[in-house]
Amino acid sequence: MLAALCYSCTEDIDTSSRYVFTEETIASYLEKQPQYSQYVELMGLVKVSPRSETTVKQLMSARGNYTCFAPNNNAIEAYLDSLCARQLISRPSWDAFPDSTTLDSIRKVIVHNSIIDGGDIDYSGRRVYFETYDFPTNNNEEFAISTMGDRKLSINYSETNPDSMWINNNALVSLKNRDIPATNGVIHEVEGVIAPANNTLGDLLKSFIDENREGYLVAAKVIQACGLFDTLSKIRDERYEMMYLDGKLENLKNHPTEGNIGYLPEHRKYGYTLFAEPDAFWQEAIQKPVAEITVEDVKDYLVAQDVYPGSSTDKNYKDPKNIVNQFITYHLIPFRLSPDKIIIHYNEKGYSLEKKTPTVAMTELYTTMGKRRLLKIFESRESEGVYLNRFPVLNNGRRGNYHEDYCDPDKVGLFVDKEHANMTAVNAVIYPISGLLHYSDDVRSNLQKQRLRFDVAGIFPEFINNDLRGQTVTTPQHMTVGIPSDNVYKYLDDLSISDLTLFYYLMGRGKGWPNYLADELNVIGRYEMILRLPPVPKRGTYELRIANSCGCNYRGMAQVYWGDDLNNLPVTGTPFDFRLNGIERITPVGNFPSGVGWEADLDDDEDYNAEVDKKMRNNGFMKAPEHYAAGLPGTTKTARDNYYKTRRIMVTATMDPDKTYYLKFKNVMDDETKQFYMDYFEFCPKEVYDNPETPEDIW
Repeated sequence: MLAALCYSCTEDIDTSSRYVFTEETIASYLEKQPQYSQYVELMGLVKVSPRSETTVKQLMSARGNYTCFAPNNNAIEAYLDSLCARQLISRPSWDAFPDSTTLDSIRKVIVHNSIIDGGDIDYSGRRVYFETYDFPTNNNEEFAISTMGDRKLSINYSETNPDSMWINNNALVSLKNRDIPATNGVIHEVEGVIAPANNTLGDLLKSFIDENREGYLVAAKVIQACGLFDTLSKIRDERYEMMYLDGKLENLKNHPTEGNIGYLPEHRKYGYTLFAEPDAFWQEAIQKPVAEITVEDVKDYLVAQDVYPGSSTDKNYKDPKNIVNQFITYHLIPFRLSPDKIIIHYNEKGYSLEKKTPTVAMTELYTTMGKRRLLKIFESRESEGVYLNRFPVLNNGRRGNYHEDYCDPDKVGLFVDKEHANMTAVNAVIYPISGLLHYSDDVRSNLQKQRLRFDVAGIFPEFINNDLRGQTVTTPQHMTVGIPSDNVYKYLDDLSISDLTLFYYLMGRGKGWPNYLADELNVIGRYEMILRLPPVPKRGTYELRIANSCGCNYRGMAQVYWGDDLNNLPVTGTPFDFRLNGIERITPVGNFPSGVGWEADLDDDEDYNAEVDKKMRNNGFMKAPEHYAAGLPGTTKTARDNYYKTRRIMVTATMDPDKTYYLKFKNVMDDETKQFYMDYFEFCPKEVYDNPETPEDIW
């Protein structure tokens, strides 16, 4: 009621002709409203897919869960005017298109990008479509599901009236005709055509150069000089696309405990994120007009700033050892991170799905393009935004809260401006940053002074680029995902999957799973997998740890191998028994003491708690972190409080940042239904886990 009163102060809304639900389908409702006549005609002309004779209008007459952003006639006429202004047609008319191919393409763009297909009901029985209260809450955030045109739609809100919202920054959602219910979904009238551009990141950057347009002109020149335009123009793996459409790829069989088949991803897309210094930065730094700044100017500036000492400084910018190449590739990661997924929030301690405000410090670590290096993305309540390579002092004591105490000026990092992200490329997002980004010795040293935790799903670009990781829609296709073995199709670049491996990615949102971010890798069969690990920041001694969770008799045992020679990985020791938790060893024939040494923390004796931690470490185990809730968001019990959850110390070794390390897992049990589980892993430097002055924190 309060919100309604606030809105009424800023804008009068005529509700006299608001729709009253009378059991209509989307198609039957739109047919009866004259303002949609052109859109209805287009729906009757556009096929659902090249392999189907069914029209979109027929689809909108059938059962389903659709969100329809229906452009009115004025919107379509304005779109034709824009095509005329761009000289694609001679006059604003459907009869003015030069050929049928262009005409069909434009029709398809309008229709396919106006509809989101929610697919099945979710695991709780809810129909999946988007009413306005389900829309993303922050500017530039995207809807969880792509359109029929396979494009993500974003939202932007008015600064003066939150009830005014635009789809993709140009299609205003009607204040009067929105949230119109239908038997097969919901309708929102829009006052603009949703027609996303088809530019790739390579195309977009090239357009800055061709048009001498400021914004990211300098970054575009540097990226072009390094020969990266072709790489950044990749959209999706067309061979996988055709095999999927032709039915040559089969879903995995039913997962034995989840009861769902492992749905193969529909696509294998490529994606990129560019964190870029805007042109205003370069103009001030180099003291020349942006249009006159050359790649040579940038190189000279980097040399003067002592960036990447020891790198080559000639004009062979395509050489990975060149200073310019090393500089710009550190700005690029092969993950398309939309503003809502640049940091994924779910069940970190204190987080509320309703409030959606940051609480404890959250970190994502990504491996950059070019020479493999770590880029830290950070957010906390105190940071008031997302930063790159921020290293604050955290309140991380045993009775702390893991919020920022303070941050030294030289460790603040670079602010990432999500509000002004450029999201016009089909395969990428560009974020403006607040200063010069480079992998300095200070950054690497600071990374080596902290524990590095990786959500396993977060190391695979394919998981984020294909809407698997961080997915908020809980239909079966998103909750139980199957990844084919390499002999069927190599889907994951950083993981080799043998022929007899059944590889599932399980999403547990809403189910109360005690997993970090509520997801896990879950593998059965006569499995054998080799994982390429992210790099370490500096040469030194590290512990490599893996998360374990065992509260049932589903887990198995695996032999673990580790090393830097992919073809000759040595065994790390005896097989890892994933049936062990902090107290029990759980088997089909009964539960037995695990010998791990887990004991619940005492409220009044931190010295004793530290002794328990030490005893567990001596047995090769650690308690799970205090950082996240052992269940649904808002749960007060943390993973540290849950004896099911532990961390296993797999490897302690000297590691080098210029070497690539691998982990191999091989099933050693005859029962092929027993599971290999992976949630997250950690690199922990010796100066953290073996620090005599400041013991490693519990977070």
